[in-house]
Order: sequence, then C-alpha cells, then structure tokens
Amino acid sequence: MTQQIKTLSRIHTLVCAVAFAFVATGSIAAHAADGKQAIAVQNAWVRWLPNNLPAAAYVTLTNSSDKPIDLVDVSSADYGSAMLHQTVSNGSTQKMVMVDKLTVPAHGQASIAPGGYHVMLEEAKHKIAPGDTVHLKLQFSDGETLDAPFSVKSPSQTK
Repeated sequence: MTQQIKTLSRIHTLVCAVAFAFVATGSIAAHAADGKQAIAVQNAWVRWLPNNLPAAAYVTLTNSSDKPIDLVDVSSADYGSAMLHQTVSNGSTQKMVMVDKLTVPAHGQASIAPGGYHVMLEEAKHKIAPGDTVHLKLQFSDGETLDAPFSVKSPSQTK
C-alpha cells in the first residue's frame, strides 16, 4: 500500500507540474501579445543641410492598435535639439509652428512629411553627412518608446 501511495504522489506531482507549465506558458504568451508594439516606423529619413543648418526629419508612423496614440516627444543623441513642428499655410505665406503632439489614428497612419509635420533637428553633436544614419527616440502617449534609425539624405536626393 505504501508503494501505491508513493506512486500516486509522484503522479499527482507530475500532473501538477504539467498543469503549472501550461498555465505559465499561456500567461507568458498572453503577456508577450500584450507587449507588442502598437507603432511601427517606415520611410524614416533626414533632409540634411550644409553649414550646420537645421535639418528636418520625416517618417510614416503606423498604429496597429484599436486606440489613437499620440507622438508626444522626440529626442536624439545625435542632435542637441529635436522639436515637432507643423508647416501652416496662411494664404500665400507659410510658417512653422511648434506642436505638442501628433495623433496616429487607430489602425491608421500619420505622415511626418515635407510641407506638413516635421521634426526640426538643431545643434548636431558630431559631423553628420548624407549617407549617415542618425537615431531619433520617439515617445508615445501609451508609454511606448521607439529608437528609430533615420537615413540622412542630401536635398538633391529628396526631390
């Protein structure tokens, strides 16, 4: 009888261990699915200008989530200053205005493109030239942060 109890005890322990493994695996999978990044970056590039003039960064942001997400901050280890701007037309004139955020709609895209929104990059911390890659850190209202590579292009490459 003692041998049967030991055998049953081992089977019980094994069944509990297998059940725990299934629960833990499911929990990890669910957590991984929750941790999926909602924002994707495409076509990231910087229009470089000579003589240490400010540069402009452009990118398409895609939101795969069910809720709108705002781009709320931009920074770069390659530049001393990175600011989100929008070009606003007033009839025959245009001006740049600094904005606090850019909303990426649920299951949609937001373009940061010439003539609209752009990231103004000033005070390069090192020599930057066409062909280089710089990194911008994009922070979003849902807590997500992306470190995105941007290809540096000359003005003639961007037309």
